[in-house]
Amino acid sequence: MSRQRQARRIEGELVQRGDADYAAVRASMVWNGLKPDRFPEVIVRAASERDVPGAIALARSRGLRIAVRSGGHSWCGSSLRSDGMLIDLSRLRRCDIDMASATATVQPAVTGGELAAELVARGLSFPTGHCGSVAVGGYLLSGGLGWNSGALGPACRSVYEMEAVTADGEVVRCSEDENPDLFWAARGAGPGFFAVVTGFRLRLHRIPGAIMSFTHAFPLAYVEEVSNWATETAQELDPTVELTLVLATAAPHMTKQRPRPKVITVAATAFADSGDQAVQALRPLENCPFADRSLFREAYEPTSPAALYEASSDLWPAENRYAADTLWSDADFGTLLARLSDAVDSAPSDKSLVLAPVSPASHDDDLLRDMAFSVLGESYVVPYAIWDDPAEDDINTRWLREAMSAVEPLGTGHYIAEADLTAGATRAERSFTTSDWQRLQALRAQYDPEGVFHSYLTP
Repeated sequence: MSRQRQARRIEGELVQRGDADYAAVRASMVWNGLKPDRFPEVIVRAASERDVPGAIALARSRGLRIAVRSGGHSWCGSSLRSDGMLIDLSRLRRCDIDMASATATVQPAVTGGELAAELVARGLSFPTGHCGSVAVGGYLLSGGLGWNSGALGPACRSVYEMEAVTADGEVVRCSEDENPDLFWAARGAGPGFFAVVTGFRLRLHRIPGAIMSFTHAFPLAYVEEVSNWATETAQELDPTVELTLVLATAAPHMTKQRPRPKVITVAATAFADSGDQAVQALRPLENCPFADRSLFREAYEPTSPAALYEASSDLWPAENRYAADTLWSDADFGTLLARLSDAVDSAPSDKSLVLAPVSPASHDDDLLRDMAFSVLGESYVVPYAIWDDPAEDDINTRWLREAMSAVEPLGTGHYIAEADLTAGATRAERSFTTSDWQRLQALRAQYDPEGVFHSYLTP
């Protein structure tokens, strides 16, 4: 079949390098204000899932390797590759909820915020990502560390089945019973997955009767003491309490000091059946031995999924420029954050921060079985460089690399969803256990022997 006839099989938009609108379309493929200098030869903006087999056939006929985009929220822009085809799924936004079975069938470009809003209206929930603008496609393929994951496990645990298009253009269903190897890989392989997922069937959960927060902010000088107290207290907390340590500039509502100081914030969110249960779940955080040093305290504050997403959008507005990286470690949080506090204190942008979720996935091994997603340490940190001036790109990306170098010797691996894959050739491999990585490579050879799909981004 000629290339022209193959292209006519695609109902969506075909944008080729050199076209008048190529630059604008290419830039729109990455949510981050910082756009990588990588240029696909062809961008296929699929009108529906029916376009995917045709796009794969076209890529194969031209000898182009394929990358896939759902929402373009990868910090390092891993879906944007040079000398290949980008299949853009951002128009695949259908979401159907079946109340009788408590399941949802969603396409990859539905965002977490959109899904959460649809579910709340029906008294249901799902462990969607912390940033509401993240599309479910890349989020679920990477494992999915989201709201209430401590109790529910990574979001991919709540995926029943998927519809995918393989390297030879075949449309297949994947579940624990049908194409189980491909299903295993799709639950955690992230941007190196070797097929195009066009739909997910999700197991839904009962909405919490109450969501409540507890926030304590301390001067950054107390980072080690606060970290050790918080992680020790976390052992007393129910899995439905999500506890995160944040190193950042104090939010405007926390202090009247100018300039605003750098702080370590202990932020807890309880997902409970009732307000009384939420209060009881958060009660251990009352017993802070140095509460008198607190700069800000807000206890037992009722909140909602919408409010949680509003707060996250304040941290990660779309117009900013970003660089991020991740690290799993077996070192304690006090040691890790003491090293990173120096970086935060001297960050060239006061928007930059470090997140340290305590138990971001789950301690329940049953919730972590039969998936490529790998938990690689007892502690987990995510430094973010955040700025808005293009003239400061180099100084901020260098800050991130230097911050990571301070803790890298203590690292045991990375989380594939947010790892800076351009920072080292082994970043992707070190995002999985050795056995999981070997299995992924064997399955790639089985399902994509000709290398139709791009593997992981490297420097």
